[in-house]
Amino acid sequence: MTRKTFSLFDPKLIRPAIVESVRKLSPRIQWRNPVMFVVYIGAIITTALWAQALSGKGEASTGFILAIALWLWFTVLFANFAEALAEGRSKAQAASLRDLKKQTWAKKLREPHYGAEWQLAQSSDLCKGDVVVVEAGDLADSVIPADGEVIEGAASVDESAITGESAPVIRESGGDFSAVTGGTRVLSDWIVIRVTTNPGETFVDRMIAMVENAKRQKTPNEIALSILLVALTIVFLGVTVTLLPFSLFGVAAAKSGAPVSITVLISLLVCLIPTTIAGLLSAVGVAGMSRMMEANVIATSGRAVEAAGDVDVLLLDKTGTITLGNRHASAFLPAPGIKESELADIAQLASLADETPEGRSIVVLAKQRFNLRERDISALHAHFVHFSAQTRMSGVNMDDRQLRKGSGEAILKHVQSLGGHFPEAVQTVVEEVAQRGSTPLVVADGAKVLGVIELKDIVKGGIKERFAELRRMGIKTVMVTGDNRITAAAIAAEAGVDDFLAEATPEQKLELIRSYQAEGRLVAMTGDGTNDAPALAQADVAVAMNSGTQAAKEAGNMVDLDSNPTKLIEVVETGKQMLMTRGSLTTFSIANDIAKYFAIVPAAFVTTYPQLAALNIMGLTSPNSAVLSAVIFNALIIIFLIPLALRGVKYRPVGAALLLRRNLLIYGLGGVIVPFIGIKVIDMALSAVGLT
Repeated sequence: MTRKTFSLFDPKLIRPAIVESVRKLSPRIQWRNPVMFVVYIGAIITTALWAQALSGKGEASTGFILAIALWLWFTVLFANFAEALAEGRSKAQAASLRDLKKQTWAKKLREPHYGAEWQLAQSSDLCKGDVVVVEAGDLADSVIPADGEVIEGAASVDESAITGESAPVIRESGGDFSAVTGGTRVLSDWIVIRVTTNPGETFVDRMIAMVENAKRQKTPNEIALSILLVALTIVFLGVTVTLLPFSLFGVAAAKSGAPVSITVLISLLVCLIPTTIAGLLSAVGVAGMSRMMEANVIATSGRAVEAAGDVDVLLLDKTGTITLGNRHASAFLPAPGIKESELADIAQLASLADETPEGRSIVVLAKQRFNLRERDISALHAHFVHFSAQTRMSGVNMDDRQLRKGSGEAILKHVQSLGGHFPEAVQTVVEEVAQRGSTPLVVADGAKVLGVIELKDIVKGGIKERFAELRRMGIKTVMVTGDNRITAAAIAAEAGVDDFLAEATPEQKLELIRSYQAEGRLVAMTGDGTNDAPALAQADVAVAMNSGTQAAKEAGNMVDLDSNPTKLIEVVETGKQMLMTRGSLTTFSIANDIAKYFAIVPAAFVTTYPQLAALNIMGLTSPNSAVLSAVIFNALIIIFLIPLALRGVKYRPVGAALLLRRNLLIYGLGGVIVPFIGIKVIDMALSAVGLT
């Protein structure tokens, strides 16, 4: 599902962000960003200098001081606005997610089994460990009242409210697909659920908390970058403090020119410290988590998102990730004494009402092989029996005939219940098909077993190209499967993965991850079963399927609400996009500071050292105009870069070395050129309106 996205220029987001940017002027909030806190203090000091100048004391040029003070305040406000806009998008997403929360009634069981006495309870009163029963067509539209695990029964569940997928899924006890989410609906049968969360801790609650950024922590890379920015700020702050006596006592003006004003020194400091990236850093982090949410993935922290950007080994399950998962009929394998055409005929009849991809493929294969088509359903007097979680079979009743297809175990029980015999030859075929990595479906006409339909999984179209892209990025792909080595090798070669692990056990998965980590690599994997939990807990990026067990979801640091194993590739791309965005903005910001150095340093000291006028290579109108133009540019560039910070740079599957060269060429060179152009244009505008 693609959740609702919010435009950057939506008035519903901009107006609250403007208000929030003013609220964030509190010193307690500003202190969290040391670089912008320096700008904040500079704005306060220049405002005080302007007030002093108005009273006839201190620096004389009140208009210049006021302009500098205002643009320093704007710089702080624009940085606040960038963060508030990113948070506003998250809050808007959270508001839409709250619509998923419904207060409903539930049948709370006194004992944990179907048929026990029950009492009505509100969903908000259910706690971890409570047991409820949900039946199709029962109260509250059969809505599951809370997150939990099925401990008895099996049912078809509509999860479209959470995942956006209209096709129902089977949830049952005792398997890897036992987890259910509050707000979803039971469509058929019944299930007994043990609640696994307390009020306020459900998946919807976690989604809301995540997108509101309530628990976001700085990642290691973000902390390292913050330390670098603070270090640069301290260096320039030290330089400014060293020059302060020139302003206070006119030391440098003893023989030539005039002393450097405090206002100019503050402007110099603000323009040379890395204000651009400092003002946008928080917005980049919030936006990264927001993009992950738009992909329908819950990340427990920003650390998980950023780790995804550094992953260099991907462990991918075969079924549903590399292969389609929706298997297609490839062969009819008749029982001894049965013709293949007879098996195809009965298999097609049993599949006419089957709307699954597997069922439709059986009908098509029978048409192609034996030209079986144009069935007159009404003339057959057919009563179709749809697949259910209980029987694990589907088929058709025609008069006194019962035509069925299903798993070997299900057909075995069905045939035995009718007094029939399950041939050993068919059982052998079932085992052979399974060993090839295919799925066997057994077909029966009443108590007589006719043979086996082989359902073969198909490698996804375009997946080989995706793996080639990952390889260019320096990421190794490893297919993990329970298939035998021969089948696994064939599929791995067709899909184009770098390596594979066949007949994988939980211990082997864990050992494989540890071996890669011992080489200094970051490993990502996906899983949904309890047997995946140890490996998920060990992996650096662990995406658990929402349809999986509670153990898997607790072991992972991300949960995919779509339960789509292929999402792991998208998660890695999103993480890399966030790192690329931060790297691009950092490169641009540092290059900006270099360019501003040539604009403002000569202007700042030309009154003290008139010979520095020769360094005015930009031909700026006056020293005051040069300083003011640089300060204005320093503020406006934050606004212009907000869309880039929130949307991210365009993702490209390239290696680190090529990415570095691209950053230096586009954002490094651009960061040098843009300030020269911008400052000059602003200077010309100031000159045109007579403010220089």
